[in-house]
Amino acid sequence: MIKESQLKNDILNILNDDFSINDQNIELLIQPTKKEFEGNITIVTFPLTRLLRKKPEEIAESIGSRLKEKAIIADYNVVKGFLNLSLKNRDWVSFLDNIAFDNSWPNIEKSDKLYVVEYSSPNTNKPLHLGHLRNNFLGWSVSELLKFAGHQVKKVQIINDRGIHICKSMLAWEKFGNGETPESSGVKGDKLVGKYYVEFDKKYKAEVEKLIESGYEKTKAEKEAPLLKEAQEMLRKWEEGNEEVNALWKKMNSWVYKGFDSTYDLIGVDFDQLYYESETYLKGRDIVLQGLEKGIFRKKEDGSVWVDLSDEGLDEKLLLRADGTSVYMTQDIGTAIQRYEDFPNLKGIVYTVGNEQEYHFKVLFKILEKLGHEWASKCFHLSYGMVDLPSGKMKSREGTVVDADDLVMEMQNTAERHTKELGKIEDFESEEAQSLYHNLGLGALKFFLLKVDPRKRMLFDPEESIQFQGHTGPFIQYTHARIQAILRRANTEKIEFSNLNLDLEAELSQAEREVLFIISLFEDRIVEAAKSFDPALIASYVYDLSKEYNRFYADSPIFNEENNDLIKFRLALSQITAQTIKKAMGLLGIQVPDKM
Repeated sequence: MIKESQLKNDILNILNDDFSINDQNIELLIQPTKKEFEGNITIVTFPLTRLLRKKPEEIAESIGSRLKEKAIIADYNVVKGFLNLSLKNRDWVSFLDNIAFDNSWPNIEKSDKLYVVEYSSPNTNKPLHLGHLRNNFLGWSVSELLKFAGHQVKKVQIINDRGIHICKSMLAWEKFGNGETPESSGVKGDKLVGKYYVEFDKKYKAEVEKLIESGYEKTKAEKEAPLLKEAQEMLRKWEEGNEEVNALWKKMNSWVYKGFDSTYDLIGVDFDQLYYESETYLKGRDIVLQGLEKGIFRKKEDGSVWVDLSDEGLDEKLLLRADGTSVYMTQDIGTAIQRYEDFPNLKGIVYTVGNEQEYHFKVLFKILEKLGHEWASKCFHLSYGMVDLPSGKMKSREGTVVDADDLVMEMQNTAERHTKELGKIEDFESEEAQSLYHNLGLGALKFFLLKVDPRKRMLFDPEESIQFQGHTGPFIQYTHARIQAILRRANTEKIEFSNLNLDLEAELSQAEREVLFIISLFEDRIVEAAKSFDPALIASYVYDLSKEYNRFYADSPIFNEENNDLIKFRLALSQITAQTIKKAMGLLGIQVPDKM
């Protein structure tokens, strides 16, 4: 079976031998042949016309004839600038025979390079919401892709456990909470703290309105509101180490961490190491002060410290306030440097953070460069778009966010309703059924959020995501369950297909070839998705595979086939399809059931 990477090397060798073009970086466009044309793989030759100074049809004819001459392909045809290649029958069978019973396939060469992937990174003043889910699913999946592609990976998060927003929740609870706790209220800890963040905003806005009514300009009223000044004073006391404030901070954060852990367990994500802003901001502040002494940064008349990046096409950036307190950038500097000290063999840091922070990371990476850290070029911002709902944009302060726990449970309930409507789980035990509903609901949610290019803003439609037909997680999960039912029947009928060694005389059908061809692309797609930090490529891949398998299943009977060798071939093809679906969905963090 021809791998895409192998075929590219064969073509590059032909270009070198026949056209004296020795450039290993030539981009070759290779794609599956469209169903209306004969062939399995198509090479698009239009991009080569300027390089070879020949018509695309001539280039296609030349490459095709040489590939056939070298016995790499069975045949070829040229349609304008498209070279359609037909692979040899024995190549298909040999490929299937080699991988169908190899659980280690695809086996990608291991690397000693280490990636740190940061994701989640919540604030301890509110629970996780829908936006956090896209973040978590992206970061976790990118981590798994990098591992599967052979790299070492550390999954980390930086917990935003300090700052004015944290103090707002603390102050509101202190003033209006009446000693309420998660235990006394029965409310999950992160949700309880988030409740007081919303309460602060309500009281603060009321104070602003009152000041405006008394004659204040809006901007001044927003700065002079007593509640905000109290929160700022609480932050100052916290940074000075005030025992009372510190005790309150530890107590409320402990409630939140317990809540976060529960959510992470529910959605199936994990971390190898945690960083806390309350620790790294101190390191960042020391580094900024050292940079000030070296003349890298400068102090203004009010005592605040800034960096001037105007020569780099950016702007001035505040690093320390006039009162000496830190900003986000300060702690991010400290965190980045701490990570390179923790992992000196780093290939890079991947920051999974929304696209509203693109400027922030440009500034961060430039500051690290100015501080003399060459590894700053290895930092990458995995920027992703916001998730919208049919009802509109979410706002944490106003309490209009879609809570992550609630959404997962809603998806699970929707999955239960849809599954019962199909009426196919009457023989399921209660616990088995609940597990199925959870995997379907969470799988629908993850697939819908990951199938879109991370950089794009997206609209999440819960009802569309749970459908058993279309570009959805449940469709792929159902395909896997269907294959497992086929394999169980083969086992019941004692059809042995573990050692193929087939010599099929009949030509394989187009659908059979198409399924095998898509399977053959799996390793290349993993490498491509890992390189671009893009799980959407895997989501698209596994959907195409499932769709093509269902076409094969409809066109090619298995148990009614008279040719025993062909029955075994199709069972082996079904088995490797199921294995590939399971591995691909696993890279997205999605479980595939054996029964539905």
